[in-house]
Amino acid sequence: MPASIDLDKREHASKGKSSMELQDNEKVAVNRVSVEGKMLLPILLQNGSHLVDADKTDSKVVYEEECDRGSQKISDFKGRLKLLRVNDQVRELQTTLRDRETSRSDFIFYADRLIRLVVEEGLNQLPFDECCVTTPTGASYKGLKFRRGICGVSIVRSGEAMEKGLRECCRSIRIGKVLIKVEEETNKPTVCYARFPPDIHQRRVFLMYPLLNSGSTVSTAIDVLIDSGVEEKNIIVLTLFATYNGVAMVLEKYRQLILLTTEVYEDVPTQFGRKYFGTD
Repeated sequence: MPASIDLDKREHASKGKSSMELQDNEKVAVNRVSVEGKMLLPILLQNGSHLVDADKTDSKVVYEEECDRGSQKISDFKGRLKLLRVNDQVRELQTTLRDRETSRSDFIFYADRLIRLVVEEGLNQLPFDECCVTTPTGASYKGLKFRRGICGVSIVRSGEAMEKGLRECCRSIRIGKVLIKVEEETNKPTVCYARFPPDIHQRRVFLMYPLLNSGSTVSTAIDVLIDSGVEEKNIIVLTLFATYNGVAMVLEKYRQLILLTTEVYEDVPTQFGRKYFGTD
């Protein structure tokens, strides 16, 4: 009985609030990341969502950190930039991977965890079909199933670290590879090797590369996919860490693909591939 009385009191109190206050409670919360006392990228957290969708951001929210292209809004990219929701667990993973004191065994362990989260959210970007199944008790259950026709492409070598996470989520998925080398004299990326499933032009493609710094390597890989017949709208770039310049470079050049990352920051842990594969 006391419980019902308390509930009535809470309901009465909520009715007494102004409509403006109730709307404020339903708005997207802004969690600003503080690093060394400096306010950087605002991470927008949507109620009940694992992702930040660029087309649902407040138009007044801008980057605190100026970059070469000037201060711009995440909303400039209209839903094509997806940020993994940052909770304490994700922040711990990011911190451990950025810490130069992290041992290689711990680095691999935490990297695999973060990769798995990114891959799982990448799968949420794919279309589903409605279906109906029969449960062990004989009941009918209306649910969803993936549409067939996906594959992965890793950018050698760092991108190969993400293959395990993709295979753990999608059994027997086909994975292609592309090797891109940056010429020392010209500082331009050159494709040295590319091997894809023969029907890749009919598939949706997860392009995997853990770091998006300048964006030139990822951009070159996207060009190779497009030349192979993959439609731009069927490409989903999965990365762990990105800079704003890299994000802007890719999304301004390719207007139909989706880019999913855990963090947009002023720099990326460039040692990722060397530490993961033990070549540092």
